[in-house]
Amino acid sequence: MTDFSRGFERRITIAALMACSVGLMVSAGCHSKAELTPQQVEGKQFYDVRCAHCHEDNDLGLKKVPPNLHGLFDHSTLPSGLPATDQMVAREILSGRGMMPAFEGRFTDEQMAALLAYLRTGMS
Repeated sequence: MTDFSRGFERRITIAALMACSVGLMVSAGCHSKAELTPQQVEGKQFYDVRCAHCHEDNDLGLKKVPPNLHGLFDHSTLPSGLPATDQMVAREILSGRGMMPAFEGRFTDEQMAALLAYLRTGMS
């Protein structure tokens, strides 16, 4: 084997190892997540206090489990069949639906905007 072919083989091996490690990082989720904005952080706090208790934990032992809200805006419609828009989500939250109580008067406009901003992140 010549020096050139040994060097070429070595470069190919190193390139293959680098490609594999990048592929592993991507498939393992090693890429960094986008940081939440201050408004989204505020929305996450509202979600954790007022929503996650049913939509994540179901710690009330509800027989009909509320829908998972992760990726809510990734679809054109909400679980209720209504359009997935900020206005419809806010209306559902404020008016309630089925077993979900109404949250009218429990959110200011700024708090609702923060909650919607957090829900729009996909929450993953």
